[in-house]
Amino acid sequence: MTDSQNILPAASVATPTATAPEPAKAVAKVQTAPTASPESVERAIIDQSAKGPVLTFFSTAIFWLIVSTFLGYVASRKLHTPNFVPGPEWLYSLLGVDGIIRSIFDTNFTYGRVWPAYNTALIYGWCSLAGMGVATWLIGRLCRVSIQAPGVLQLGAWFWNAGVALGIVLLLAGYNTGLEYFEIHRAARACIFIGYLFIGIWGLILFRYKRTAAPYISVSYLVAGFFLFPWFFGAADLLTSAQLPGVMKNVVNAWFQGGLFNLWIGTLGLAAAYYFIPKVINQPIYSYNLSKIGFWGWVFLGGLTAMTKLNGGPVPAYLVTLSIAASILLIIPIACLTVNFGRTMTGHTEKMAYSPTLRFTYVGTVFFAIAAGLSVLGALRSVNSFTGFTTWDYGVKHALVIGFFSMVMFGAIYYITPRLVGCEWLSRTFIKLHFLGTAYGGATIIALFLIGGLATGFTLHNPTVDVTAAYTAREFTFANVVQDAGAYQAVKSYIGYTFFGLAQLIFAVHFMFMRLRIGQPAGEPTLLANPGEAH
Repeated sequence: MTDSQNILPAASVATPTATAPEPAKAVAKVQTAPTASPESVERAIIDQSAKGPVLTFFSTAIFWLIVSTFLGYVASRKLHTPNFVPGPEWLYSLLGVDGIIRSIFDTNFTYGRVWPAYNTALIYGWCSLAGMGVATWLIGRLCRVSIQAPGVLQLGAWFWNAGVALGIVLLLAGYNTGLEYFEIHRAARACIFIGYLFIGIWGLILFRYKRTAAPYISVSYLVAGFFLFPWFFGAADLLTSAQLPGVMKNVVNAWFQGGLFNLWIGTLGLAAAYYFIPKVINQPIYSYNLSKIGFWGWVFLGGLTAMTKLNGGPVPAYLVTLSIAASILLIIPIACLTVNFGRTMTGHTEKMAYSPTLRFTYVGTVFFAIAAGLSVLGALRSVNSFTGFTTWDYGVKHALVIGFFSMVMFGAIYYITPRLVGCEWLSRTFIKLHFLGTAYGGATIIALFLIGGLATGFTLHNPTVDVTAAYTAREFTFANVVQDAGAYQAVKSYIGYTFFGLAQLIFAVHFMFMRLRIGQPAGEPTLLANPGEAH
């Protein structure tokens, strides 16, 4: 299947004959094989030009994924075990550093410091770098242009990484702007923005010299994301650094969050999903018209929904009402996207038993529908009155970040990496364990954020509840509410983050083997099961 089938109508595409995912081929073999088509050679040349920067993006993104998982586990443990210190304490005692370790964790790894550091590593580290790596490869492939000046991209990636590292260190040291998902120091934000200038401007220039006029929907999402990110990131930096009243800073911060999650993470994830699902099943996307409606609806409405989180706050009521209306209208692009992905997969769901990329990506789109639906539900005033000031919003955002975006990025990395390094993934067992740990561990984290949020909301609205049928009701204080929510935090720590973390360690080791070219010889893809094999 060619890249032009990414979104073209079915009438313009020949009936496919392949029933299994396209085999991964090493660049060298594609270039030297006597039967290689000119298109295959061109793709191999583009892949080779993208190898350096894309692998840099992926490697550093996976590093921050591991860091964020560790910080998330620590933050979750701190909520129900405030004196928690990771690692074997007997070893610390044996080495004589137990007092030092405990002092560091009691001072620098409090919940108030670890949680924003976790969000920074997850969103700016893992999500943004992985998304830009996939975007770099996609733009080259879909625009049919070799990556020029790859060193510029790598320089941008290292500036971005320096900003993330500086931001996390300063957060753990106690610096915090107090603006959620925008807590990092302005110097760290400057490094990130400089890195983006190298990366984003390069991407837009490459798009300018594209060698195809086909209306790729994936490219539309990528261009929108790369164009809008500097707008809301830079504007938020300037506005929150000005002498604005606290209420207005919260309004700006809410607007920034809407852009960050919907117009940056959302567009990068949707671009990848729109490419890899049709590519693997060797079918065009179901409807180009639906994809256009979904794109314009998502881009136009996605940035207008964020003020719902200020519902009940000291802000003009029309801002919240406008965001609620935009959230309800967002049902239209959500329905278009969900129907398009679902109908494209109709008759091809059995291929998820074989293709890692398809399984990760399609499951990710299911999480997208769940996350988007929950965000619309939570925007309603009747629901927000119960979910406000609880962990519900964290559950919705984790459904988008872990459930949707991360799953799609994993699928993309499993597809792209063999085409860059010249060998296939070493172990199908590793891939299966990674999928199971990510899906079930991530779902546990998301579910317990949501259930814990609802339980807390109902408790706050019902300050007197029956303990047992045999005892009279007792009055709940806010301290009781926090204490009762600890049970959900404990399950999230011991099951959710543990399984999710182990899965990411397996993935990191597997990717390291690929970087070292320790894998199966290229030519046949590493499938989850051989076609026709019992599963």
